[in-house]
Amino acid sequence: MGARRAIFLDRDGVINENRSDYVKSLAEFVFLPGALEALQRLAKLDMSIVVISNQSAINRGLVTRAVVDAITQAMRERIEAAGGRVDAVFYCPHRPDEGCTCRKPQPGLFHQAALQLGIQLVGSYVIGDALSDVQAALRVGAQPIMVLTGRGREQVTLLDGSLRSSTPVFDDLLAAARWVWQRENGRWEP
Repeated sequence: MGARRAIFLDRDGVINENRSDYVKSLAEFVFLPGALEALQRLAKLDMSIVVISNQSAINRGLVTRAVVDAITQAMRERIEAAGGRVDAVFYCPHRPDEGCTCRKPQPGLFHQAALQLGIQLVGSYVIGDALSDVQAALRVGAQPIMVLTGRGREQVTLLDGSLRSSTPVFDDLLAAARWVWQRENGRWEP
């Protein structure tokens, strides 16, 4: 029996509203319409659900790790109260100029999640709203999925021919969840 596959989700712009000035407090964290229902549905699949997010606001000095951790905890509690689940959350605190291996599109956090949670990256899914999510998915052998929420409407224009043909694009997380569910189970169940 092989390792369990996963559904990797970006946070800002996929689960919650993206802010150009970053999510710096719990008051600024607002779930996108349909996100809680999508997570409730995805929780029924026999796959790990993992959030992987670039959170450079930490190293930019705009928010502390403690605040990001508190936002993460509140997000997970709200998702669980709605019948969903998030098995783990990994975030990169680095700015783009720091050259780390964990900031998407680098695959560091995906490899860390695979190691810690026993995840098989090949055949997993990555749902994001940015080109960096698509690039990270392809680097680890996962199926990229782009949503048009958050930065998605502007970022989808960056997908060239080969990326566009290999990356399904959906209006939001709920539509993407429906597609994943149908691929895994054949039909969308209530």
